[in-house]
Amino acid sequence: MSDFRSEPMPTAEGRGRARAAWDAYAAASQKVFGPAVETLLGGAIRSVSASTVADLVGFWVLWHLHGGFEGLLKLGMSRASIYRKVALFRKLFGKHPDEFEFPGITLDVATYFGTQEDQQET
Repeated sequence: MSDFRSEPMPTAEGRGRARAAWDAYAAASQKVFGPAVETLLGGAIRSVSASTVADLVGFWVLWHLHGGFEGLLKLGMSRASIYRKVALFRKLFGKHPDEFEFPGITLDVATYFGTQEDQQET
């Protein structure tokens, strides 16, 4: 009985038969189901994605205006929620919210808190 482990394969995919079969199946099913899926679910998927990104941009703004983790705790956000949002932020934007900078967005913390005090007095 021979030891097949010593026989190298051309690539990590082997000879690529399974991948070729999968690609053929995916292409054929896309032609049939693609338009229906895009029509029925495409808008919902995009809106969830846009909603998630908008939520994370707001999280980033609050993170910077309120001084990071401890400031968000003082706002009433739970530790678990902060950790989840930081993890998702890093996954989507590639950096921690403390290190990430949105091009074109600058925050004026002093004005923000000055405005908050003015609104509380009225």
